Amino acid sequence: MKLTREFYSRDTITVAKELLGKVLVHNIGGQNLKGRIVETEAYLGLKDKAAHSYGGKKTKRLETMYGIPGTAYVYLIYGMYYCFNIVTEKKGIPEAVLIRAIEPIQGIDEMSKNRFGQNYTNLSKYQRENFTNGPGKLSMALKIDKILDKADLCGDKIYLEYGQKETFKIVETKRIGIDYAEEAKDFPYRFYIEGNHNVSLIKKFE
Repeated sequence: MKLTREFYSRDTITVAKELLGKVLVHNIGGQNLKGRIVETEAYLGLKDKAAHSYGGKKTKRLETMYGIPGTAYVYLIYGMYYCFNIVTEKKGIPEAVLIRAIEPIQGIDEMSKNRFGQNYTNLSKYQRENFTNGPGKLSMALKIDKILDKADLCGDKIYLEYGQKETFKIVETKRIGIDYAEEAKDFPYRFYIEGNHNVSLIKKFE
């Protein structure tokens, strides 16, 4: 079952935690690429120095963050990696959740071709271990790019599903790759499923 607008229209920290275990789906030409979310980071807009919208900053790129909850916010970093975020709270409050890592569950060969140009069975151990354990990596695998910025996650192109009911422990810790954010770099706004090997435990953003 698809997540509704009401799911996203809540406190950003709560959404970031509850997104764990949900399934991100990208429908490409009738084929669904799916990945179970195992790691997220919350960005609390106006009061969070790590957020693009800190202090009420407004640019053309940031228009999406001020939009309705349940909207995709996609941006480019280092001139080469796309990051997929989900707008939360309510319209006018620029907060979002970054999807940091997924566990591939459907369309794995297609994801592998998107990442490495070959089927999953042909990947090396290193490639398999670093398949979708970072925001840039998962965006490459799921073929997410700037075109999907402002996409409605309640639509049929890219969306999230509830997935299977399960029990797991959530680890809360500091976010990665935001040393510029002064005291905000130590906020415990990163969440991941304990024990999942797809989590990006190394301090590398892409």
